[in-house]
Amino acid sequence: MATKPVSASGNLASASLASRSRRMALAAIVGCLSVLGATVMVPAQTASAPILQGQVSLADLAERVMPAVVNIAAVTTSDTRGRTLPQIPQLGPDTPFGDLFEEFFNRRGQGQQGRPGQPGQGQQGENQAPQQRRSQSAGSGFVIDASGIVVTNNHVIGDANEITVIFNSGLRLKAEVIGKDAKVDLAVLRVKHDKPLPAVKFGDSDKMRIGDPVMAIGNPFGLGGSVSSGIVSARNRDIQQGPYDTYIQTDAAINKGNSGGPLFNMNGEVIGINTAILSPTGGSVGIGFAVPSALASNIVEQLREFGETRRGWLGVRIQSVDDATAEALGLGTARGALVAGVDDKGPAKPAGLEIGDVVTKFDGKEVKDSRDLPRIVAATPVGKDVPITIMRKGKEEVKTVKLGRLEDGEKVQPASAKTPAEPAKPAVTTALGLEFSPQTDDLRKRYSIKDGLKGVVITKVDPNSNASDKRVLVGELVVEIGQEAVNTPEEVTKRLDTLKKEGKKSALLLVSNAQGEVRFVAVSMN
Repeated sequence: MATKPVSASGNLASASLASRSRRMALAAIVGCLSVLGATVMVPAQTASAPILQGQVSLADLAERVMPAVVNIAAVTTSDTRGRTLPQIPQLGPDTPFGDLFEEFFNRRGQGQQGRPGQPGQGQQGENQAPQQRRSQSAGSGFVIDASGIVVTNNHVIGDANEITVIFNSGLRLKAEVIGKDAKVDLAVLRVKHDKPLPAVKFGDSDKMRIGDPVMAIGNPFGLGGSVSSGIVSARNRDIQQGPYDTYIQTDAAINKGNSGGPLFNMNGEVIGINTAILSPTGGSVGIGFAVPSALASNIVEQLREFGETRRGWLGVRIQSVDDATAEALGLGTARGALVAGVDDKGPAKPAGLEIGDVVTKFDGKEVKDSRDLPRIVAATPVGKDVPITIMRKGKEEVKTVKLGRLEDGEKVQPASAKTPAEPAKPAVTTALGLEFSPQTDDLRKRYSIKDGLKGVVITKVDPNSNASDKRVLVGELVVEIGQEAVNTPEEVTKRLDTLKKEGKKSALLLVSNAQGEVRFVAVSMN
């Protein structure tokens, strides 16, 4: 709760009351912190030795690494020429809040003699000088090289025109941006000083186990160097922030302003970069997330060397494998990444990868689920010949691919498709809670189906069916069933009969939307 400052000449009774209120508020805050402190410290005291690895205090560790942790102030200046405030009706002198609006618009420089909406007063004219709008942000960072290399989050600096790095000693240095990576939210800065700067180094986050102690240092709420401690609560967290989500979760207190700061192990090595929190209040509730050093260190090196990222590119679109899909593909257990699309101009095409393949290993590394593959591929050097282990129709095969560069692949435009001949028009078939119809000019027009797409059209979905639960929609196409192409409702019936005779419990459908984007859906045949 905000309190108004009391002047020395103010009413003494009011001042006394305000003073008591502040003391009561402070006592309440201290009481809350004490309760939280008891909750955290009681179990720590019962097993302090293993948690702190024989240390009774983190003071020595904090003292050693704190000089390398910095505060980062970023200022963004933008031109407001042509920007106008919303128009409001004319307000008479007796109108409620009229004085407030008058004062507000005068302070904004919009109507020295009148109100917005009047010529030359409510809008910026052509001859009016542009106004500069300044916005400021604050975050954290850390020095990884004594020459002045600083790591932080990309969102801390954004598109700032001016960046200042502030050390715990009070030293302030202007910084320049070496490179940024929005996908993993990292940025590398450079500062110059006539003396070597204190620095810390990356550790191996892959060696961290759930329950290992960690320490975070940063600039929460602009308070400057603040230390908090906790444990690794979880690993490989996907919080839907980007394509390479594999965050370390920690209960060390991380708040606004901690972004970009380091998460240390007990050896004083950076094993994570604090990036996000999960909180309904905006403050720490014990769920913070850090980019693991195993992912960050490679990106930082690329940004230092090239000023940009150079990630490996395979040229496939993938999806996860659930139990039903695994059964339909004969995988045994749900594992790997299912290839749902192959880029015609990507490295995977000449290597022989096909839609329906399941990638289980890449460059000798196991692909446990679909989230693993993009991260492993991105960390593999561009141009490297890489062995890929796939499962194709129940059999294991090994392909070799020469990796391309992701940044180049993102510029590739899909090739135009050719228009197929008009298919035959057999009778409509109903199965799996779906109604299958042949493609016709009327259906293609009705569902805006892109020219060149093959398959049968779904014209009805039973809302109580397993297919409906899997979000199969009217107007989509079934291109394959059980990894064999179907172009007519008759072929659908024959293929489903074959799968039932083979003892399959689920039918694996390759479903395409009207624009040609495909995905695999395993639908129960019971």
